[in-house]
Amino acid sequence: MTSVFDGHNDALTSKTHARLAAGREDGDLDLPRMRAGGMRGGIFAVFTSSPGEDTHTMVFGSVNDAPGGVLSEPLAGPVSFEAAASHALTVAGRLFALERAGELTVARGIADVDAALAEDAGPVAVLHLEGAEAIDPGLESLPAWYAMGLRSLGPVWSRANDFATGVQFVMPSSPDIGPGLTDAGVALVKACAELGILVDLSHLNEKGFWDVAKLEPGPLVASHSGAHAVAAASRNLTDAQLDAIGASGGLVGIVYATAFIRQDFADDPDTPLATIAAHARYVADRIGARHVGLGSDFDGATLPASLEGVAGLPKLLDALAEAGFTAPEIEAIAWSNWRRVLDAWWH
Repeated sequence: MTSVFDGHNDALTSKTHARLAAGREDGDLDLPRMRAGGMRGGIFAVFTSSPGEDTHTMVFGSVNDAPGGVLSEPLAGPVSFEAAASHALTVAGRLFALERAGELTVARGIADVDAALAEDAGPVAVLHLEGAEAIDPGLESLPAWYAMGLRSLGPVWSRANDFATGVQFVMPSSPDIGPGLTDAGVALVKACAELGILVDLSHLNEKGFWDVAKLEPGPLVASHSGAHAVAAASRNLTDAQLDAIGASGGLVGIVYATAFIRQDFADDPDTPLATIAAHARYVADRIGARHVGLGSDFDGATLPASLEGVAGLPKLLDALAEAGFTAPEIEAIAWSNWRRVLDAWWH
């Protein structure tokens, strides 16, 4: 079975996170189903909801039913550093508890990723902050998070914070919505590059994307995004952004969220896996298969029901083969492309 590294999941903040080790009937991902589907590693997100919200999962209708043919959700409300820091520590503790129990390894270097491929090895998990609200604007807490095991960080979710502005959910729309990095955001990106924390550009608006690109901190990575030319959601990447990612040696983790991969942007589980493969095919044709990875958004969005969660990953790999990818390209998309960019960032 082909080993898979997945670029983004929200299992740690799911309502049934306590059953990740034993398995659960609901949700998209747990450790038994990861083994069944060949997922040997992935980026596990820590996320703090905006006040009054239980989750960051958005539920969209079809653009065909939207006023003026445009689906639009306002930016989520801000989260204070104090609230985010407290919550994020709790959620990160769930991952470390799994590690203490021997269920997985939290990646602190590329050797941990490589070790997950050994026979009978447990999976590897990369600790990720989705939105940097848990980091103080002065960045005094960032080294502590690194010492705990933080190796990936998205400056924003789809809201504004001290570092940048997330892209608003608008479909169809370009991602050019809102201002770029703040001075604190520039300092955050530079500090992450110095420490060895991957900076994730998914959810960052276009101005912020280009501000990061100018800093040249490392390979540009969008962990769970699609191709804007295929589905013109604000969360997806334009051709110019894809070209910059390719030129930097970076990677696009293709998202499975139906609202971002369908041309009608519908939260419709009756979406074929070929729709995911179409985004991978477009990105590969544009910048090369070595810049394509997987970035599911398990437990964070409506996904194609035919996948049946993480256990169905072999079916997705079959869909990539049907889209014309060769066996070596599928192996790279499934694992080694992610391994390459993680190694580059973690120096």
